[in-house]
Amino acid sequence: MREVPLAASGHPDRIRWNARYGDDSAVSFHAHPLAAQALSSALPDGPVLDLACGPSGAVLAAAAAGRQVTAVDISDVALGLLDREARRRRLRDLIALVHADLGEWRPEPERYALVLCTGYWDRAIFGPAAAAVAPGGLLGWEAFTAEARRVRPTLPAAWCLGPGEPAALLPPDFTVLDQHQQADSGRGAKRRLLARREDRRRAE
Repeated sequence: MREVPLAASGHPDRIRWNARYGDDSAVSFHAHPLAAQALSSALPDGPVLDLACGPSGAVLAAAAAGRQVTAVDISDVALGLLDREARRRRLRDLIALVHADLGEWRPEPERYALVLCTGYWDRAIFGPAAAAVAPGGLLGWEAFTAEARRVRPTLPAAWCLGPGEPAALLPPDFTVLDQHQQADSGRGAKRRLLARREDRRRAE
């Protein structure tokens, strides 16, 4: 596991998510539906990036498809669970685990065939995440909307998508393939996006 120093070992998000994943009996390694949709779409060659991945089934699915995958999360417990499952499936050599705070960590531009984030929202990371998508690649995102605060009033507004987001924040070289509101499961409304970055090289 590659360590990117956190601002403090007592980071509240690290503590909160480590506590959540401390009981690994509740962990599922099923790939998120958005990940499954993206991985079954036409993708260029190249690696996959999963942001705020948790014990991600998407990471495992991408590795099983032969992709190199970078999995980033603030919870070392979640990454430990993912490490164990990847070893059990003999996929560990394809996966780079990065223990980092997404408030500080940034991906390399135009590197990834697919960038995923299915449980986190911060406008400050969305731009760099979009920039990390390679030409012809996909960006997949799902997060709570502001409407979720009606049933979860303690959910910080900064963690919620505003009207039209995240598609409204995409750079102009992206085409939205799908953006729709997810049915509220009782935990709060979410919105899902799948977008493709234009490959200008093909247009030349």
